[in-house]
Amino acid sequence: MHDKHQEFFDAAAAEWDLTYTAEDLERLTHIVDKLNMAEGMDILDLGCGTGILFDMLRRKVTGSGTVTGVDFSIEMARKAHRNFPFDNVNVVDADATALPFADGSFDVAVAFAAFPHFSDQQKAIDEVHRVLKSGAKFHIIHLESAREISRVHHEIGGVVAHDEIPTDTTLREMFDHSQFMSATIEDHPGLYLATAVNSR
Repeated sequence: MHDKHQEFFDAAAAEWDLTYTAEDLERLTHIVDKLNMAEGMDILDLGCGTGILFDMLRRKVTGSGTVTGVDFSIEMARKAHRNFPFDNVNVVDADATALPFADGSFDVAVAFAAFPHFSDQQKAIDEVHRVLKSGAKFHIIHLESAREISRVHHEIGGVVAHDEIPTDTTLREMFDHSQFMSATIEDHPGLYLATAVNSR
């Protein structure tokens, strides 16, 4: 199942950037602006795809911070690297459930339009907990509600047909299990934003 997901996103990589409109990017910029990212931070972008968030994140951390993108699709990762060949942007071909980073490496983690596709969502949150510093935030971001995401994936069909955001209750339990606290979830047409604070 996991390999089929990789194949799906490898095949989609070439045209991926075209799926985002100027309006989408403007909305994303507005969301990122509210996430209190600052100069010098090291940010982890999980399921980074072709690097849709990279430029927004780079502007926040400036030259003294870093942006590290992770994607299990080698074609997505390659395209992200080609799109953003900057010294402070790193792209790693890896799975969110087995991150190749030391404990406490990052100040913030984001997962944009990616969380439903993680093969083991609980294990991914466990890994985010491990690589984030104490007090760091994890943001799950979508430009659709959880219901809209489910409908879109069902319409696409195939390997992503059942890729979903957990219910609010389930996600809060998952955060608790992975030692995150103060979870907030905003879920309405046109936006899904879940945020939790890492504890040790």
